[in-house]
Amino acid sequence: MLGAEILRNYYTLGIGIGLGFALIIAGILVGYLVGKAIGLEHGNGMRTFALAAGCQNYGYTAVPVVQILWSGSALAVLFVHNIGVEIAIWSFGVMLLSGDRMIKWKRMINGPIIAVIIGLILVMLRVDDQVTGSFRSVISIIGIGAFPIALVMTGAAMMDLVGTEKPSWKIILGSILVRMLLVPIIIIASAKFIPMPVELKQVLVVQAAMPAAMVPILLAKIYGGRPAVAVQIVIATTAVSIFSLPFIITYGMRFLNLTPITP
Repeated sequence: MLGAEILRNYYTLGIGIGLGFALIIAGILVGYLVGKAIGLEHGNGMRTFALAAGCQNYGYTAVPVVQILWSGSALAVLFVHNIGVEIAIWSFGVMLLSGDRMIKWKRMINGPIIAVIIGLILVMLRVDDQVTGSFRSVISIIGIGAFPIALVMTGAAMMDLVGTEKPSWKIILGSILVRMLLVPIIIIASAKFIPMPVELKQVLVVQAAMPAAMVPILLAKIYGGRPAVAVQIVIATTAVSIFSLPFIITYGMRFLNLTPITP
């Protein structure tokens, strides 16, 4: 984020955070409707299905794909977009899982949001160029190391849950329908028809292709959901994304008239 001129534009910040929030809510609602259509009910995985199928992987998989396809500016916009995603998941998503009737805003005080806000403050005050030397190198190394550590921790949590429930084809196929068809249509259509900078379009076309996020597994475990349902969704959509991701990104780039920096 530091040194990204595009983040000094207030409209980019507003539309990035706003769409990050709104598209996750839309995805959860689509997941809820599909869950209801395939016969899920409250108490047997409906809410977990809605959250897990409706939330794309906005970090672990998205970051390297954006970095490969686009410039550093798009990667900076991704982190701003992810503020909206985090707010949606930790407010509406947790409220859905836990059954709370009120949003507990203190849940949004977490590492990713704090880090991005600090980065934005430095950029907006134009002092981001002062963060140099060994301090910046240490922060970069910690950030790079956080990804594999988080993946290992999430993988360990998933292995504890694999086999605790018999896989359900209606959950697997329903989640693929939500994550790989319905939600990508909504995201790409938003990028086409809503005025926004090209960097945000680049972010959204990658978001459209992402498999289900891993965060709902942990949230379901903490807030009384069905974590085994979320595990099935993550495994199924990740496996399918190996084949669907290139197709969705290629189609999305053509529809939005985008060109990657590398062939």
